[in-house]
Amino acid sequence: MIQQSSRSKKSKMSKTLSNKNNLQILYEDNHIIIVNKRPGDIVQGDKTGDAPLSEVVKEYIAKKYNKPGAAYLGVVHRLDRPTSGIVVFARTSKALSRLNQLFANKEVQKTYWAVVKNQPPKAHDTLVHWLKRNPKQNKSYAHKNEVPNSKKASLDYRMIKKLDHYYLLEIELHTGRHHQIRSQLSSIGCHIKGDLKYGADRSNKDGSIHLHARRLSFIHPVKKEPLIIVAPPPPDPIWDNCLL
Repeated sequence: MIQQSSRSKKSKMSKTLSNKNNLQILYEDNHIIIVNKRPGDIVQGDKTGDAPLSEVVKEYIAKKYNKPGAAYLGVVHRLDRPTSGIVVFARTSKALSRLNQLFANKEVQKTYWAVVKNQPPKAHDTLVHWLKRNPKQNKSYAHKNEVPNSKKASLDYRMIKKLDHYYLLEIELHTGRHHQIRSQLSSIGCHIKGDLKYGADRSNKDGSIHLHARRLSFIHPVKKEPLIIVAPPPPDPIWDNCLL
């Protein structure tokens, strides 16, 4: 079994990525590379034109391995811009195809941490909703029953720590819907710290939200060995208290 983790460096959210020397590598081999995304980084290019994490990783690979021209890099999945945590990239087309299949077949276990203002109604529970996305608002709404153009969303949560003014929840995703954790937790009154879009009373100073892709486990697409990745949350007084 392969297990990797790394400690991130403090950085503030900005419209462009910080110095690429701050790239936080959690795992790397000839087939895949896994990084700890900071809040504010975008995984792949979008209409903002801001430098995406994928391009920074490409530059890192090209420089480290003296590759002529552009290095190959496949984007396997994404995280919301204000969210931090584990992002997996493929370094070969074969690895990309196999990783896509693993994600499609739900053979990847995803664990998130969320810091919420209100105590959840239960210490642990399974949430099932029907999410309907509003593209104009870039927001998903959680419904108890199926509505037209909605998709079923399911997750497990458990409260793992009580902080001074917040609660730390650990979430296991069963589905991967747009803004799923943010929307489902909001629907039970557990707004994620800093997440104005989903009901938080104030934003974080750096524009982040306290949602972190903490752990990812799957079978390596080429080596066929269990791979467990754990990513520390960004340095921040509240996140630091979660680790105590």
